[in-house]
Amino acid sequence: MLARRLRSSLRGWGGVAAMAVACALTAVIALLLPLGQAGVDVSTALGGQGVAEGAQAKAGTCKNPEASLRPSTEDGPTVEEIKKRGRLIVGVDQNSYRWGYRDPNKAGSDLEGFDIDLVHAIAEEILGPDAKVQFLAIPTNQRIPAIKNDKVDMVVRTMTITCTRLEEVAFSTAYFKTGQQVLAPQDSDITGYNNTLKGKKVCSAASSTAEEELEKNSFGADISTRVPNQLDCLVRLQLGEVDAVVTDSALAASQAAQDPTVELKGGTFTEEYYGVAMKKDAEDLVRRVNQVLVDYRKSGWQTSYEKWLAPTGLDDKAQPPTPEYSD
Repeated sequence: MLARRLRSSLRGWGGVAAMAVACALTAVIALLLPLGQAGVDVSTALGGQGVAEGAQAKAGTCKNPEASLRPSTEDGPTVEEIKKRGRLIVGVDQNSYRWGYRDPNKAGSDLEGFDIDLVHAIAEEILGPDAKVQFLAIPTNQRIPAIKNDKVDMVVRTMTITCTRLEEVAFSTAYFKTGQQVLAPQDSDITGYNNTLKGKKVCSAASSTAEEELEKNSFGADISTRVPNQLDCLVRLQLGEVDAVVTDSALAASQAAQDPTVELKGGTFTEEYYGVAMKKDAEDLVRRVNQVLVDYRKSGWQTSYEKWLAPTGLDDKAQPPTPEYSD
């Protein structure tokens, strides 16, 4: 069964495992390079919802983490610094199929995907139609350190807005709704996030919301397998080293689209929202990004969704989340 699963999973994409190795090596190189030496991608961006009020999320009093600062087009010190530099530096994933990835079937291809489209929209708003973007590939557990240590201006990397993370970074309004879900081989007796996980080996990404949920309730599963990136979990699953993966439903759908031998099991068991993460004191940048999202939700979001995510089996009638503001 393992051999059959591996043969199936290594078709089409040229091998997810091979892709993961290449991406991991590139990620390490990108993180080790000084900012001025990392690759620069020059391109043009793509591109109403109602407004809900919410309380500003603060450490110890966080009740509505999705509430962010009201949008603005005003330039503050953070935006002015980006303009002076002449490029936007963004932490991204480059091995999440249809979110942020390089197509291995295209020689020398640029990063592409749903998150990458949003990055270009933000860059064009701040720097103009010929905006320069410097992408840095960042593992899941390095997203917050990269922001706090000024390695990037922002992270756009399927990053869930949580009260815990708001103690360390600031977030834009939500740009995508998702939830945790189980991914396992089609012939597995696992049926979802329930007692069928008992005694099974389950993989999650370190510092992810999936890891947090499994620590709350593992249903008796072995949850010791924690990897830098979500794609590493899919590779472990294909190699038979784990029995299941817990990750965001949107990422799980993309992984299932890569490998026809695996499928999502059960429904989502959390409700989560992705946001653009920035430094806590970068208020002007947060407001500017929120303004970009106001416009992006009207047209660019749907275009990008239909191109990248609808083909993975996600709801083709999905809409961007309604923004919530704190002031």
